[in-house]
Amino acid sequence: MYQFSQQSVELQQRLQAFMDEHIYPNEAAYAGYLHAADNRWAPVPLMDELKQKARDAGLWNLFIPPSLASFADHDGLSNFDYAPLAELMGRVLWSPEVFNCNAPDTGNMEVLMKYGNEAQQQAWLAPLLAGEIRSSYAMTEPQVASSDATNVELRIERDGDEWVLNGRKWFITNAMYERTRILIVMGKSDPDNPNRHQQQSQVLVPKDTPGLELVRPLTTLGYDDAPLGHAELRFDNVRVPAENILLGEGRGFEIAQGRLGPGRIHHCMRLIGIAQRSLELACARAEQRETFGRKLSQHQSVREDISRCYSEIEMARLLVLKTCARMDEVGAKGAMDLIAASKTSVPLMMQQVIDRCMQMHGAGGLTEDYCMAEGFNYARWCRQADGPDQVHQMALGKMIIKRFTEE
Repeated sequence: MYQFSQQSVELQQRLQAFMDEHIYPNEAAYAGYLHAADNRWAPVPLMDELKQKARDAGLWNLFIPPSLASFADHDGLSNFDYAPLAELMGRVLWSPEVFNCNAPDTGNMEVLMKYGNEAQQQAWLAPLLAGEIRSSYAMTEPQVASSDATNVELRIERDGDEWVLNGRKWFITNAMYERTRILIVMGKSDPDNPNRHQQQSQVLVPKDTPGLELVRPLTTLGYDDAPLGHAELRFDNVRVPAENILLGEGRGFEIAQGRLGPGRIHHCMRLIGIAQRSLELACARAEQRETFGRKLSQHQSVREDISRCYSEIEMARLLVLKTCARMDEVGAKGAMDLIAASKTSVPLMMQQVIDRCMQMHGAGGLTEDYCMAEGFNYARWCRQADGPDQVHQMALGKMIIKRFTEE
């Protein structure tokens, strides 16, 4: 049986109490503010109030692992110990930002911790850790199949003491948010390099740099995910200083691989949280509603669906915890098989769980009256985010075949 550390157990209790006292009671107020806002991309005042309460409660930057604990106000949490905390936050989709644990900022902060130099950390990591600004990670492009990261076409060219960027990006989370100040941009700096994995670089681009245009906000299944948003961007001779490169020229793919592994698992953790909450709501609904002379909970089909939901959540949770334990033991690269297995199965399973729970709520399950429709959207786009399922299945299948056929 798995066992969380005492630090994790204590934090779970404190986080649960915080969710009960401050997050769930404010869900309606948060949604109401966004519906009435003239500018949906502006900061929500309630968020700032809750962030301060989270800091005061010692529930801040919980994603930081022990290896990077020098950047935290705590001893660092292993992936295994962080998993139940991320699951709790995932029960309300906007709540991770309250604790400075939201994507893509956590991944960007880890990039700056691992690969940023002192000047880059001072300029961008410090305010990100303090929750004062937000950031974006710009990889996906509209004109190429970005499931193969070596396909990216945005050009990063050296011109004296500057890098010049030209190209397009889209579905860039946080880019619409007014509080976002910095983008980590991946593009091709050496397209003729015979090693396809050394053609890319990543550079830091302040959002207010001339030539960087926010073309439009994008939606996923109709959700605009305000105030963070997902944007299409155009880079037209965007110039940044040469020192804005991360790690070094030609090392963009290396950074991307190091960044995306933990991020994929964080999404899985949060998805388990929203699926678990959906199941709890479905059970309550099944006891409250009657059809054909008896409660929903007494119908065999409903019981079967509840059973499937419970089993799939438990399977997903155990797979994620096993993956986390493996990552803690050998690192993300050594746990690529389990990360791929989690990434390709957990979002799909949680999407199916949430779908069943929506069905038990009738037409109401499709509305904003409940958390499930937005949770379904989250699960669905996670099957594309950080690489579509098919790419990970292809890589995992190759890996497993090799494992069991090599002599």
